[in-house]
Amino acid sequence: MGDRQSLPLPRSNYQLVIILIGTSHPGNLGAICRSMLNYGFDNLRLVSPKCEHLDVEARNRAKHAGRILQEAQVYDNLEQSISDCSLVVGTSGKREVGTKTTFRHFTYPWEFSQRISDFTGRVALIFGEEGKGMSTEDLDKCDFLATLPTWEGYPITNLSHAVNAFVYELHKYRVINNQGKDRSIPDIVPLERSLNENLRDILVKGIEELSEALPGNPERKVSFKNSMIRSVMLSMPTEDEATRMIGGILDATTALQYVDGNEEWQSRRRRKIEPDSEE
Repeated sequence: MGDRQSLPLPRSNYQLVIILIGTSHPGNLGAICRSMLNYGFDNLRLVSPKCEHLDVEARNRAKHAGRILQEAQVYDNLEQSISDCSLVVGTSGKREVGTKTTFRHFTYPWEFSQRISDFTGRVALIFGEEGKGMSTEDLDKCDFLATLPTWEGYPITNLSHAVNAFVYELHKYRVINNQGKDRSIPDIVPLERSLNENLRDILVKGIEELSEALPGNPERKVSFKNSMIRSVMLSMPTEDEATRMIGGILDATTALQYVDGNEEWQSRRRRKIEPDSEE
């Protein structure tokens, strides 16, 4: 779905630049552009690419992120591409062997995301060539290094997958901190699950009334009540979810009372359940 690109990109204090060195597969380029735009980043720089970045395969893989390919800046060397950046971060999947780390001091993507969240300059995040990664010489030009927590038995990821993992973590941090405050960020899943005491009491009493209306012996009713309360509360429902459940529980209780010939369905029929403290 590319019909909402009139929306602004999500806000960040920093300006992120993705830099790719010596990229050789146009399909990877297109996939990277799509991942970048999925998570709200659009500044791509290419250093000595070994493929045509406007290749039809790249454009096809980019889908609606084709503008990132169109606007990508191409440089002859890494120094030129980072000349206007205030922070330069390299990436690598190679590990140092032995007990001492002398050069490859890494951060993980989530730590990187947190560290730059209040940074106000331009941040370069650099990825090396497929099959080779960044050279030691290029890594030495970086301020610090980041890596993915991949399995030690197979640590090197595909280039587009690596970029996707990093931009996802960067955007996840923005969602956690800005959901509900930035209209470019989805607000469809609650980040905090809470239930006020009054609503909790109403929900519990509703389950108790439903249990009492069930057919069967008292042990069955108590067993259902306990299992229902435990299951519902273990899920930590939001206030909206609890309100919806209360409505359904009330209707189910009324129906059971009606079928059983219990006149409480009529004499006590109401559109809401009051907690014991208010009765």
